[in-house]
Amino acid sequence: MSDASTGTVSHTPGAAKPDAILTVDNITRRFGGMTAVDVDHLEVQRGSITALIGPNGAGKTTFFNLLTGFDKPSSGKDATWVFDGATLGNTGAAKVARAGMVRTFQLTKALSRLTVMQNMLLGAKDQPGENFFAALVKPLWSKREREITAKAEDLLARFKLLEKKDDYAGSLSGGQRKLLEMARALMSDPTMIMLDEPMAGVNPALTQSLLGHIQSLRDDGMTVLFVEHDMHMVRHISDWVVVMAEGRVVAEGPASTVMDDQAVIDAYLGAHHDTDLGDDALLTEETYEELAEQVAEEDQTTDGPSTHTDTAESADDGKATR
Repeated sequence: MSDASTGTVSHTPGAAKPDAILTVDNITRRFGGMTAVDVDHLEVQRGSITALIGPNGAGKTTFFNLLTGFDKPSSGKDATWVFDGATLGNTGAAKVARAGMVRTFQLTKALSRLTVMQNMLLGAKDQPGENFFAALVKPLWSKREREITAKAEDLLARFKLLEKKDDYAGSLSGGQRKLLEMARALMSDPTMIMLDEPMAGVNPALTQSLLGHIQSLRDDGMTVLFVEHDMHMVRHISDWVVVMAEGRVVAEGPASTVMDDQAVIDAYLGAHHDTDLGDDALLTEETYEELAEQVAEEDQTTDGPSTHTDTAESADDGKATR
């Protein structure tokens, strides 16, 4: 997202973007009595790196699952999302990927018993050899196979995995599997790539390499939406930050300003994060009454002389002096 377009966008949840590639409306996901995702409206700017952040349990991965067809919203037909002009609500994962929205996972999905190269070739689209009858006639698919093999080698070289191309994917380190999954996602020529915690479990030696790769995706014209807990990374590479808490979008804006937003601070640290836990301002009349009742109940269930009488009396005395 250019500085010019950033300057025109309101720093409010659900703000309209100058050229939104993804627009989400009324998407809700409930599990029993718990609401994991409840997003009224969200837009993602084309050609930008957008970070989706929030505390654990905020609904970020569930939101990814819904958008990419790995889960279905509880809001049914009321939930709509449009990607690059195509409506994708209630669309399966394979169709979403063919539309150009491709994702990686927090826990990598590399096929361990296939080689690195075989994993890459599986990610390519338009392979005539996948047709049973065409597969019997080599001239029908050999040219395409050479093309996608060359493309896979270029990507593996870019991600410094070319020398591992004949190794089993299961033999790679955690960071290398992250790189493989990202490279494999690029085999399908996506318009937008969605990365779920790309830095999780990555050796620090590979962190800078991953950062560079993600930035290069944007520089190549791709849109990147990623979930991440590493705030240093978020500040370093993101053009825009969206903050989720309890399933809702509570703030958004440039990384340079959104990190200082009170809603963001409260979401991560709690509304009373800057209050002394011993501050009597947090103790209300009801708090004292509940404390006295709890101590009285303990006294009734304790054999022998009560050891809590002084505590209960102190609580009542405290209430009387307030």
